[in-house]
Amino acid sequence: MKIFLDGDACPVTDIAIRVAKEYGVEIVLVKNYAHVIEDSYATIVTVDIARDSADFYIVNNTEKDDIVITQDYGLAAMALSKGGICINQNGLIISSHNIDELLSRRHINQKLRREQKIYSKFKKRDKKADIKFEKSLRKLIIRAQKV
Repeated sequence: MKIFLDGDACPVTDIAIRVAKEYGVEIVLVKNYAHVIEDSYATIVTVDIARDSADFYIVNNTEKDDIVITQDYGLAAMALSKGGICINQNGLIISSHNIDELLSRRHINQKLRREQKIYSKFKKRDKKADIKFEKSLRKLIIRAQKV
């Protein structure tokens, strides 16, 4: 089992690396060359800045029971199809039970933004989101290690 982190602008990078290190799980942080991220524990993979380069690297290297951390539901859907386990930065575990609804909501929101120039405002990230993410990630690691 490995953890793949979609690292471009990910607010939980430090938490994910710390938890992976605690459990002795390999973590691969995939980012484009516009971001500078260094860590002595994580494997850092730098990809082209082209759209979806990090996503394609992650999905092409994901194996069954690998954990993928991403806020991109398209990447999550592809990782799920390969047997991966997905979680977003807020601790939401993405599974076959909720991916269709998440993709549908993403499509509707994209359509609204294009047609009506409606943009939603996201709340500022708070400590509760970090706590929920860490708790969910630990749960996924323990479950995957039992398999």
